[in-house]
Amino acid sequence: MKNAFLSRNRQYILLLALFSFSSLAAQNYQKTALGLKTKLQYMDVEVQFYSPGIVRILKSPEGVAFKKESLSVTKKPQQTKFTIQQKGDVVSLKSEKLKVDVDLKSGKIAYYTIAGGALLNEAASGSKFTDFDDAGSKTYSINQLFVLDKDEAIYGLGQQQRGKLSLRNAKINMVQGNVDDYVPFLVSTKGYGLFWDNYSPTTFEDKPESASFKSEVGDCIDYYFMVGGNIDGSIAGMRELTGQAPMFPLWTFGYWQSKERYKSQDELVGVVSKYRELGVPLDGIIQDWQYWGNNYLWNAMDFLNPEFPQPKKMVDDIHNMNAHLIISIWNSFGPQTKQFREMQPKGMLLNFGTWPQSGLETWPPNRDYPSGVQPYDPYNPGARDIYWKYLNKGLFSLGIDGWWMDSSEPDHLDFKPSDFDLKTHLGSFRKVRNAFPLMTVGGVSEHQRAASADKRIFILTRSAFAGQQRYGANTWSGDVNSSWQSLRNQIPAGLNFSMSAIPYWNTDIGGFFAGAYKRGWGDGTKNPSFQELYVRWLQFGAFTPMMRSHGTDIPREIYNFGKKGETIYDAIVKTIDLRYSLLPYIYSASWDITNNQSTMMRALVMDFNDKKVVDMNNEYLFGKSILVAPVVNAQYTPETIVKSNEETGWNKDNDANGAKVQAVTFTQAKSTKVYLPEGAAWFDFWTNEKINGGQEIEKATTIDEIPLYIKAGSIIPFGPKVQYATEKKWDNLEIRVYPGANGEFTLYEDENDNYNYEKGAYSTITFKWNEQTKTLTVGKRKGDFKGMIKNRTFNIILATKGKGTGMTGTTNFDKTISYDGKEKSVKL
Repeated sequence: MKNAFLSRNRQYILLLALFSFSSLAAQNYQKTALGLKTKLQYMDVEVQFYSPGIVRILKSPEGVAFKKESLSVTKKPQQTKFTIQQKGDVVSLKSEKLKVDVDLKSGKIAYYTIAGGALLNEAASGSKFTDFDDAGSKTYSINQLFVLDKDEAIYGLGQQQRGKLSLRNAKINMVQGNVDDYVPFLVSTKGYGLFWDNYSPTTFEDKPESASFKSEVGDCIDYYFMVGGNIDGSIAGMRELTGQAPMFPLWTFGYWQSKERYKSQDELVGVVSKYRELGVPLDGIIQDWQYWGNNYLWNAMDFLNPEFPQPKKMVDDIHNMNAHLIISIWNSFGPQTKQFREMQPKGMLLNFGTWPQSGLETWPPNRDYPSGVQPYDPYNPGARDIYWKYLNKGLFSLGIDGWWMDSSEPDHLDFKPSDFDLKTHLGSFRKVRNAFPLMTVGGVSEHQRAASADKRIFILTRSAFAGQQRYGANTWSGDVNSSWQSLRNQIPAGLNFSMSAIPYWNTDIGGFFAGAYKRGWGDGTKNPSFQELYVRWLQFGAFTPMMRSHGTDIPREIYNFGKKGETIYDAIVKTIDLRYSLLPYIYSASWDITNNQSTMMRALVMDFNDKKVVDMNNEYLFGKSILVAPVVNAQYTPETIVKSNEETGWNKDNDANGAKVQAVTFTQAKSTKVYLPEGAAWFDFWTNEKINGGQEIEKATTIDEIPLYIKAGSIIPFGPKVQYATEKKWDNLEIRVYPGANGEFTLYEDENDNYNYEKGAYSTITFKWNEQTKTLTVGKRKGDFKGMIKNRTFNIILATKGKGTGMTGTTNFDKTISYDGKEKSVKL
């Protein structure tokens, strides 16, 4: 009896203990309006729903107060319905799109679809804070581990010159550089996105056991998880969080000519005049540095160079030829500029080594005469005001159309660790280093938008950070080398950048440093090795969001390469003309970005469930219909190995590195391998031969064509032959239908510039192809705007072998539709 009583007593005590532990666990979190707060593993942890598909995680050492205002995130948490349930040690928060499990014992957080599919797990005990002295401020270095599935692929993290697409097994040290633009956002083939909201130097590393973000400085671990269902959906979540991409003017999608640098007003205007005389399309020209004079006047934002005596006339002359001008501005100032003299006494400059290092134009830099140039502090709103004040007065008032923001990372030369201790308006430079491009581009964008809505903002910039898509900026890949390997690197660099939720990207066509091709070839434009590389790069550039030819050492204007009737010249013209014929398609794809959070340069993995494209780094979709397979290996000339970088490239002794090659005719047909993704049939753009996907083919090529394939079910509009983007109305468009699957395309039109589209001043026409009935329906026009075409003609071609191929100009149409805005259907 006694033993039975003792046994029951022990059971009671055990049950009481279990109940007490359970009660303690149940009380171990606090529900909030956004999610929950709890203490895990000596940390304060908060889970906040920003929307049904986006959740924010904040972690900090227990009891340590901090204040965090994101530089990237603009979204405020929206009221989100969610439930909380606890089962054992696990608390589950569930919205209509996402389930988040918080393990109160291990501290691990895991993410699931509503259906229960596992998306991502933190590693157990995967959060780490290490004491760190940040220029006298007590803070932490932070580290977070995640566990990825063996078979998932991840992409993004900005632009890297690695030559690879997938980020699996990669170690990436993220500090902004000339040719590397880091954005701590990644997407997964499992349908989620992850944004690590930190601005200090950060290392991402993927190992077999875990993937991690490790940042030098962080008062807290702060990241956002978003479920998108696919890569497009995850990118849409990131833009919802950090801002939508506005429309660019139509003229930005034409052809742009540039070089380092036009040395006079007459030379600059003369280039535009020569293009008009030759009848070669051109929409823009760019004036590079030193229109301000010497290096002590660096970035004065004023025409102090006597070779530019009448800047207003220069701008007007360019405009009168129906072209546009953007101009180089920097993020640093010479000691004799007004900006420097106004900012320095206010502590608005950052005193570290930047470009140029000497006041004299010599290489190597003569350090006996330092330039004294210093970057400004864009984190300081007052400094951004001063920057715009001089930009507005010196350049914007002249009618210049856009800004080439060079060195926006910025150049950080002769790096010393103590440079990171420099004070900015928001703390140490170390703490906010990677967000420099976001702040400086944002400063110009916000000021210009406040000053005028008549002209859409267009900024060409060398660096980027999370959220920069909201500022009307197109990022170029920096001072990349002129080599075949560099060209190959650009494709995955652009695709990863695009999958970082920033849709506008481009490169220096031909590569920036080209001196190695000059040996024995004068200015280098007649060197077959450079000619072949340049044409192939140009053909790639025609299928990027901005087609812009630029570089040093070798001039890039078309007339330097020969004349009409010569192979290389004609190949260049053909490529530029092709770009212009696709403007209705490209401008509509741009609207798809603004309106539907789409992406223009699309890694094949975004659209095809095909294991062979998961790490494909040499093909992509441009828009949602055109498969581009650039020729990225030399076919006619030796593949010259060129070794230079953004620092050594300025050493003109490199001009002697090239080997002279024999004259080449470029008339032979060559071939290259192309993989056509599974899940679609494909039409050869040049022949309309239909080929089933899921196979690699051998494609014949010539110097004036690269492999292009159109996905079955596509509808593509082709515009008229023009000299500039707005020369002719789109009142007589060729509409090509590529059968084999149902298809849809929405043609977008507006006033081509200004922000009236935000007030609804635009129109859309949706084309639908029914494969079963072989019927094309042109839907009712929606919307209107000033100058809209009321009545127009659509010339319809059903793509079949030998008909409606390659360039426009055919009159062999299947149907011609007179369209007045009402729905019409035609059977083909």
